[in-house]
Amino acid sequence: MGAISEPLTLKAGALEVGLVPAIGGSVSFLRWRGIDLMRQLSDGDREAGNVLGVAMFPMTPYANRIARNSFDFAAKRWRVLPNNPPEKFNVHGSGWQNAWTVAEAGAAEATLSLDIAGGAEPYSYRTTQRCAVSGEGLSVTMTLTNTGRETLPFGFGLHPWFDRDPDVTLRFKARRFYLEEPEGISGDPITLPQELDFAGGRPLPGGWRNNDYGGWNGEAAIRFPARGAGLRIKADPVFGHLMLYADPARPYFCVEPQTNASGAFNRGRWDDPEEGVIVLAPGQSAGGTVWFVPFALAG
Repeated sequence: MGAISEPLTLKAGALEVGLVPAIGGSVSFLRWRGIDLMRQLSDGDREAGNVLGVAMFPMTPYANRIARNSFDFAAKRWRVLPNNPPEKFNVHGSGWQNAWTVAEAGAAEATLSLDIAGGAEPYSYRTTQRCAVSGEGLSVTMTLTNTGRETLPFGFGLHPWFDRDPDVTLRFKARRFYLEEPEGISGDPITLPQELDFAGGRPLPGGWRNNDYGGWNGEAAIRFPARGAGLRIKADPVFGHLMLYADPARPYFCVEPQTNASGAFNRGRWDDPEEGVIVLAPGQSAGGTVWFVPFALAG
């Protein structure tokens, strides 16, 4: 299939998933039994090509912010550009801000691809998302290949957005909590305190939350009681971090599976498995799958 980026709808059983390749290779909706389980892309945001209005976009070649728009690796300083004004720092890399193409498509699955060839950023890479729906749910398999001439640190993840219903609850297990510093930069990790733990399931916090949960076990569950349904997130072990964004002033929240710890590129602990950075030599690849599985709530 050629360089096509028109919207697609994947269907299997009671599940429908919309894709908008031209808007950051994003998901536009995830609907099960007629129930939206991610924030739906509005007509206005679709017409404007607003990637910040989608249901989910990919994060590549890293997740979260690069403080000072630079990092040191292999005795060299690498610089990136701010990409989300008025924010000062580059966030989530370049994948979400480029149009992807449809490499393959069928009734229930599609593969989206993107090639970035350096330029204003140090990274040259090829990335794909294979999106497949079944009676079980949606799977998104991400692959990332270093097509440049330099060995560099990489990371990737998915950034879903969910409606903040008054009765929504969230459950997941993790071991660490990363403090937040000014400008949305991730700070030091601490042992996860009980007050910030979602292992038993709880409502969203009443205050601001924009934090990475490290040592994530790869499972999370979001329940929407008023909708009578929920969504389970399951991820391969490479996704060792779960980012939670919840602003009580906003009608949405985000639960983001990702490989690298937020702020890891500035801490420079490249060999630390807890940081989750993937160092790729030219031609090397990495990948992983995240599943989104709808379920009905009893009663």
